[in-house]
Amino acid sequence: MAQDDNGGSDLAAADSSAVELVRAGDPGTAVLLQDPVENPGFPPHRKRVTDKDPKKNKRAERTVYTLFYLSIVGSIWAIAAYMLFPIESNVGQVRANTLFIGLGIALALLALGFGAVHWGKALMADHEGIDVRHPVEGTPATQARAVEIFQQANEESGFGRRTLIRNSLIGALVAFPLPAVVLFRGLGPQNQNPADLLRHTMWKKGTRLTKDPSGVPIKASDVTLGSVFHVIPEGLNDREDMLEQKAKAAVLLMRLKPTDLHVSPERKNWNYDGIVAYSKICTHVGCPVALYEQQTHHLLCPCHQSQFDITHEAEVIFGPAKRPLPQLPITVDADGYLVARSDFHEPVGPSFWERH
Repeated sequence: MAQDDNGGSDLAAADSSAVELVRAGDPGTAVLLQDPVENPGFPPHRKRVTDKDPKKNKRAERTVYTLFYLSIVGSIWAIAAYMLFPIESNVGQVRANTLFIGLGIALALLALGFGAVHWGKALMADHEGIDVRHPVEGTPATQARAVEIFQQANEESGFGRRTLIRNSLIGALVAFPLPAVVLFRGLGPQNQNPADLLRHTMWKKGTRLTKDPSGVPIKASDVTLGSVFHVIPEGLNDREDMLEQKAKAAVLLMRLKPTDLHVSPERKNWNYDGIVAYSKICTHVGCPVALYEQQTHHLLCPCHQSQFDITHEAEVIFGPAKRPLPQLPITVDADGYLVARSDFHEPVGPSFWERH
């Protein structure tokens, strides 16, 4: 460990006469206390096995750079797993993708941490010292000493001398962020504008509303007062890009008394006999708005506590969301099944996309 201006060789003795405590109160009863605890000094130094045995020192060095190389392997594996286990259409693929990417990132992080800790405990200089803290900027001599301390730290840590450890550490630090770069890039579409993709969903005129996940069509008579249905468009389960489409088209369906709804003129035919449908995707950061308070007719996002009032076209009444949930215009077909009148009239999901 690098030392202070005293070089760590001399331990300043505690001067109890310099410690004064004057208690507030009557000046005639002020008390001068002296520190009764003597400075015990440093305990006897105990050498580590790596200081005594050159073979164990070399073995510890091999362990450290092997851990750093394992960290590089973990980072590369996380990137490879992202490509080898793509998310296509089912939950099993999501689990495999998450599992193997997580294992790679865990290996990269743990090996990097264990290697750094083992390096410090087994190989870096091991002796006791003290550091004097200066409340103000040091003198030129002190600053020059600080430069000398950095040079001394380099010598004691072996960073400049142990090239295998140094290079493997640098490689591990460079490789560790790469999986994050690849994963974050994969969150967005490759060759399309996200705003355009979120502006259009599977919903279109005549598409039946079906139960999630069974895909069973819903009749208006099935929706009772106070009930709520998790809804997907008909045919969603047959699509290869089912997960992507569901992330945009998921809907919550509720029935209220028609007199409880405050409907604007342009939306007067967007509900059917008190049945309304709203996007399930929160307009804050895209979490699923899946909690419905039957008595208050409020929808709650469990992620950041945004609340939407269904009686007033899902306007925001609390939380960080900045705009209401998009409403899906609905009606019924000749067989009494609920169908969409059209797609959403605005982009679904976080407001970020609407600004592009």
